[in-house]
Amino acid sequence: MKTSEFVSMLATGIVPTDPHVIARRFATALFFGLTGAACMVVAIYGVRGDMPQMLTTPLFWLKVAFPLAVVGASLFIAMRLSRPGADTAMAWVALAIPLVLIWLTALAVIVAAPPTLRLQLVLGKTWQVCTMNIVILSAPTFIAVFWAMKGLAPTRPVIAGAAAGLLSGAQAVLVYTLYCVEMTVPFWGVWYVLGMLVPTVLGGLLGPRVLRW
Repeated sequence: MKTSEFVSMLATGIVPTDPHVIARRFATALFFGLTGAACMVVAIYGVRGDMPQMLTTPLFWLKVAFPLAVVGASLFIAMRLSRPGADTAMAWVALAIPLVLIWLTALAVIVAAPPTLRLQLVLGKTWQVCTMNIVILSAPTFIAVFWAMKGLAPTRPVIAGAAAGLLSGAQAVLVYTLYCVEMTVPFWGVWYVLGMLVPTVLGGLLGPRVLRW
């Protein structure tokens, strides 16, 4: 068989890829992940009784803005890593911004607080269960995002898996704010970040097995 004939044979029946396939798969994954996590938080933990009052508090919206910013950055990273050769440099910068800001703010709060209150600002009342609660709530999005990536073409499975885990952890924190009573920035900077880190590590470990193609 001549080379030209071989190329023609390979090109026969090729269907153009939908240019919006990545966005659609991730939108579907996030919808089902968010729905699943929201149902879990209501069924397992419940919603804060003072939520109507919290909605009028600027500090609550700062609490929501932090995981929301991480969701946006990690979603961009995960989508970029789902196709070969995509540059992710700016996406990592976007991810670093909310993390650095929350840590700097937490440090400023701790330094300004009386020494006797500093540990309490970090531990809050729920430090023993916060990280585990976030990991539990990340499960629906974790599964859904891995499904979305599995149908695409990630070439760096470790990093792609970690990005999927980070996205699921951040979305879990976002949903968890409906229940969590902690309202101090140092607490968020430690335990919320740890809650995101656990599924990130799990995603990085599972990536080479699940996302291999």
